[in-house]
Amino acid sequence: MKARDRHRWGRWIVWLAFAATAGSGAPVFAEPTETKPEAAATDPDFTAGKEALDRKDWSEAGRRFKQAALRDPDNADLENYLGYSYRNLGQLDAALAHYRRALELNPRHRGAHEYAGEAYLIVGDLARAEEHLAALRRICLLPCEELGDLEREIAAYRKRTGVTR
Repeated sequence: MKARDRHRWGRWIVWLAFAATAGSGAPVFAEPTETKPEAAATDPDFTAGKEALDRKDWSEAGRRFKQAALRDPDNADLENYLGYSYRNLGQLDAALAHYRRALELNPRHRGAHEYAGEAYLIVGDLARAEEHLAALRRICLLPCEELGDLEREIAAYRKRTGVTR
């Protein structure tokens, strides 16, 4: 292939990449962990829910996030926080349902992958936890906190249970 033809193909590929993402509203290489941070940040129940998390008041956090989710049902962050609240209350089925919903809304939600993986470890499902670890490895082009946290939790689980692979 001649240099001139390679240059044309290069421009064509760049144009296709631009056309595919134009109007999407998000940068091509962004790795969002929040679906609608501005909407959630202005909701008084969302704010109160986060404050309850800081106090480790899981019931209040869940109640407040549930109220916020009634107004914003397609917010992956709210679903993730609901899952986190339920997990800390020991309600693992509800927690996993909310993590699944968060990942339906935003398949690249790093927090939901981390927390779902941790919840699967609690119920003894290492294989499912490792699926979320693999997802984080694909999502985090550079090391990210969620990836490191889940790696450490899986390593601790393996050590505790004696599972090597």
